Amino acid sequence: MERTPKGLRLHIGLFGRRNVGKSSLLNAITRQQVSIVSDVAGTTTDPVEKPMELLPLGPVVFIDTAGIDDEGALGEMRVARTRKVFDRTDLGVVIAEPGVWGFFEQQILDELRSRNCAVIVVFNKSDLGEPDAALVERLKKEKVRTVRTVCSAAFRPSPEELRAEARTPNTGILDFRQALLDTAPADSLNNPAILADLVGPGEMAVLVVPVDKEAPKGRLIVPQVQAIRDLIDGDAFALVVKERELREALDRLKRPPKLVVTDSQAFLKVVADTPRDIPLTSFSILFARYKGDLAEMVRGALACESLKPGDRILVAEACSHHPIAEDIGRVKIPRWLTQLVGGKLHFDTMQGHDFPEDIAPYKLVIHCGACMMNRREMLTRILRCKQAGVPITNYGLVVAYSLGIFERALEPFPAALELYREAVAGAS
Repeated sequence: MERTPKGLRLHIGLFGRRNVGKSSLLNAITRQQVSIVSDVAGTTTDPVEKPMELLPLGPVVFIDTAGIDDEGALGEMRVARTRKVFDRTDLGVVIAEPGVWGFFEQQILDELRSRNCAVIVVFNKSDLGEPDAALVERLKKEKVRTVRTVCSAAFRPSPEELRAEARTPNTGILDFRQALLDTAPADSLNNPAILADLVGPGEMAVLVVPVDKEAPKGRLIVPQVQAIRDLIDGDAFALVVKERELREALDRLKRPPKLVVTDSQAFLKVVADTPRDIPLTSFSILFARYKGDLAEMVRGALACESLKPGDRILVAEACSHHPIAEDIGRVKIPRWLTQLVGGKLHFDTMQGHDFPEDIAPYKLVIHCGACMMNRREMLTRILRCKQAGVPITNYGLVVAYSLGIFERALEPFPAALELYREAVAGAS
């Protein structure tokens, strides 16, 4: 479980002013010296991430952030980085000192609640004083869990002391840990299926896995691995083949599989080799449902039809691989869309957690499958596009639409297919 991808971990964001003990709290809860701590305000600059196992909850990642009250030109940049962490936070922790609750603390709390994010308020350095009783009562009425801890730059236990359970009770860390377990969103323990629900127990899915230059040496890519695990968890069978082996593999089966799933780049070959009565789709389209909102991304793909030469398109990737020749996001999709539109389009590319503040200049946002992101961040991006009136879709849907096999690729998803057919009927 230590190697569980960050995209499948519960993201716990630590927010507060400078020098309230965010980094000290992170070190204490993880029982490791993860973040540098000092009495100097603003020690933490960029967000610091620490994956760990918070049992019985499971794999999580803590994100330590710079103080929300940072000042100066560099301070503004640090605050901007901190604000980006809101986009991927599943469980927010507001850290304050006793007797200090003002604009910054309330701003953090309001921001987290506006995103329907689970929240805990930690009154740190409680050895120096008590939090305001009226504030505690108000938070209780608002159903916000509060905890008192003793963690500061002065609290510097050795690594051995940090690892010793006997050292933590007097600091409130065990109470903080229990609050995390009690407040974590229920769906963090019950992840939706990737494809097992489409296949069913005792049935088979054939996974078409091209091995090209971008496939990591000696490994499969993340969506393929997660799809196999999902089928195993769903008591289903997985048959893994390369695209040139698909037809022979299907011929050898005594009964047809419930589903064929392909890498989007092999769509045309797989469609040609898969009998019409066998449903098929792509890993990317499965992840449009798993990590985002399939219906909204289907609507986004329909915007391809209204693109005109000269339009500006954003291609967003969750990972930060170094592109090679025939890269799907930088070469293949631009080529296929240019052919569809019949003229030159302008493409911008962003990677990782970078996403433009102003989306309005774009006519379409095309996202990767987001296998390296958590669902919260992907849904935040979809919401921002919706608010800006800019359609958003993903690689697999755009490839299927560009190649004229959109309806076939949506057949495993009846609601999305009906949405598409209604849109076509309305347009005609």
